[in-house]
Amino acid sequence: MAVTGNETDEETELAPSHMAAATGDMPTYQIRAPTTALPQGVVMAASPGSLHSHQQLAEEATRKRELRLMKNREAAKECRRRKKEYVKCLESRVAVLEVQNKKLIEELETLKYICSPKTD
Repeated sequence: MAVTGNETDEETELAPSHMAAATGDMPTYQIRAPTTALPQGVVMAASPGSLHSHQQLAEEATRKRELRLMKNREAAKECRRRKKEYVKCLESRVAVLEVQNKKLIEELETLKYICSPKTD
């Protein structure tokens, strides 16, 4: 097949000329562009080196999963630490409020005793 200077790497199709059949001469062939043109950038078949192999894709997926699990473990650890800190803070506050409540109850009892009408 002869290739002219303006042709690309696209697959071309040879079709016999209609005039050759009418004249009985040896058929001549004309080069015409393929009827199913792919959009630019679409590749029908990739070479083995251009795409990751199935094994590489599986390794990448495994690596991503392990990274996600590691981040999740760290986040869970941090969440538990913050929760512990929060509970300690609440326990401390409860202790302070219990002491304050006890003092207020004692003060109330004292005021009740002072203000109550004394019956002798």
